[in-house]
Amino acid sequence: MSVPPVILTKSTNRKEINMAHNLEMENGEVAFALRGAPAWHNLANRIFTQDEEVSTAMMLEEAKLANWNVRLSPVTEHVPESWNDVSNASLVIRDNPFNGGTDILATVGKRYKPVQNEELFAFADAIHDANADCRWESAGSLRSGKVVFGTVDIPRTMVLDPQGANDETKLYLIVWTSHDGSVAVQAAVTPVRVVCQNTLNLAMRNAKQSFNIRHTQSVEGRIQVARETLGLALGYFDEFEKEAQALYAQSITDAQFSQLIRTIYPKPEKDTKGALTKWENKVVLLDSLYHNSPTNANIKGTKWGAFNALTERLDYYRTARGNSESLMAGASGFDPVLTAEKNKIKKLISAF
Repeated sequence: MSVPPVILTKSTNRKEINMAHNLEMENGEVAFALRGAPAWHNLANRIFTQDEEVSTAMMLEEAKLANWNVRLSPVTEHVPESWNDVSNASLVIRDNPFNGGTDILATVGKRYKPVQNEELFAFADAIHDANADCRWESAGSLRSGKVVFGTVDIPRTMVLDPQGANDETKLYLIVWTSHDGSVAVQAAVTPVRVVCQNTLNLAMRNAKQSFNIRHTQSVEGRIQVARETLGLALGYFDEFEKEAQALYAQSITDAQFSQLIRTIYPKPEKDTKGALTKWENKVVLLDSLYHNSPTNANIKGTKWGAFNALTERLDYYRTARGNSESLMAGASGFDPVLTAEKNKIKKLISAF
């Protein structure tokens, strides 16, 4: 079935807001819903209470992810007849969740098979079937609908020094897919430190942090894949806890922390475009986060405290990059660029 002609660049009745969170927005509405306290960007179409029962249908509806009807349409139906070499291409289109219009999400080859948001979230349903204590945490749309995601709260918590620092980290699983052919259905394990909501996506030698999700149509097949995914997630968290315990067990002096900052972020040799002032401001901020932040009070003096002060700056004081590398930043906690920098920091701290 053909669709009404649409503009190949951008729909003129949409306002695309390019910010650090990359959440899809239009006319004050946002394609994002979550449970509990507001996210750092203070945006949500719906905030569920902690004790509220949230079904998959509710999360899809409140996050503006339901009934997109993602489908292919021949490019030839949308361009002038004089255009050449488009016969093998198709457009990925959807029904706009804000205004009911038709949006073009991408141009793809004919072998591309669209995935409905409902299919992605059926996998998360299977996770709940595999472990009834798993529950929805958040969901949303990024990059104008090109990427959709959901996060699932997995009932596993790490507490460092329960009788002392009592530092708690929770485990989440992020599932996402793209509607532009850039990624398949994927999952990533994301530990989050409760007191400051730092996302601690770290590479582990003996466990994978992200993995592709095998597509299956049957309910039984989805549950089996979900069980496998949960097993991988818990295996990753076991390795993560070992590393966190090791960092917490190692002390660090104020002088060592000051030297560590300068090792990770060397002083610029030239003051090009205010580089020296920016570096000095960064050093002052990191020093304050380590010594004065209430989120670091119970773990200051340890390498775990040093690591969290350094990564807290990345999570809450970063600047907007507004590109595909930061597509999961803020909204879901998974950002390949930030993850790489956090892994670099962890490696340097461990060897310090």
